[in-house]
Amino acid sequence: MNEKFDVIIVGGSYSGLAAAMALARALRKVLIIDGGKPANRFTPYSHNFITHDGRPPFEIATLARNQVEQYPGVTRVDGLVTHAKKGNSEFSVHLESGQTYRSKKLIFATGIIDQLPVIPGFSDCWGKSVLHCPYCHGYEVQNKKTGIVGNGDYAFEFGSLISNWTQMISIFTNGTSTLTDEQTTKLRSHSIEIIGHKIKALHHERGYLNAIEFENGNITPLTVIYTRPEFKQHCDVPVQLGCELTPEGYIIIDGSQKTTVAGVFACGDNVTRLRTVANAVAMGTMAGMMVNRELTMEEF
Repeated sequence: MNEKFDVIIVGGSYSGLAAAMALARALRKVLIIDGGKPANRFTPYSHNFITHDGRPPFEIATLARNQVEQYPGVTRVDGLVTHAKKGNSEFSVHLESGQTYRSKKLIFATGIIDQLPVIPGFSDCWGKSVLHCPYCHGYEVQNKKTGIVGNGDYAFEFGSLISNWTQMISIFTNGTSTLTDEQTTKLRSHSIEIIGHKIKALHHERGYLNAIEFENGNITPLTVIYTRPEFKQHCDVPVQLGCELTPEGYIIIDGSQKTTVAGVFACGDNVTRLRTVANAVAMGTMAGMMVNRELTMEEF
């Protein structure tokens, strides 16, 4: 069995790196285990993160990694965690490679996996012209012909929100609309079109959308789509350990990033719908600080 750490952080993107920096600066011995598949790897540019607005995500992550790894208390390994066990006073974390590491505390910064619709062109456009967040990307596609793929309350709320960036909006329910009569009337009063045809394909050039095609043969020119796809946790180890999830599928945490399992913390996209780099960094920093505080109180 390998050496013991104060804290093992599973996930080495923005939130995990921020947690590691906070812990390293608190003189903790930290291990980062990273699988190397951040959710925003499909996006060419990251926005709305002050000091890094408009930079490619991998550049931000590389700079962060280099800064964190300068601290002598930080060790990083590439690998996939398959399971973990909680003992009386420590956790053991097992990797696909067969390696095992031990720690007093665990932080999961493992993100989520988007379950994209099986529609030709959809995955090609994801992160480029099929988007999830107007605060991350809306400025760049302001006043463009915009679609929202969704239904019901989501479509109504998002249609209302996107009207701040463009007035050329269509809602594609991809089947029978579940919008209420009141919602439908409100949307149409703002000239927001509601189309219920089933989607056949997205037409694009290297991931940049130009039209949406329906199964009935109709084609609608379009520049950008917003949607909120289904998702699953990127890592099921927290659930194996007993961490509870919200009905929507996020890891339940309190105000200190603690999960429902003692000694286990979580931060980043795996705990919240608010998926921005800035928020991931903030949550990671909080997790690192709170883990250090808990360790200090236990040791004092």
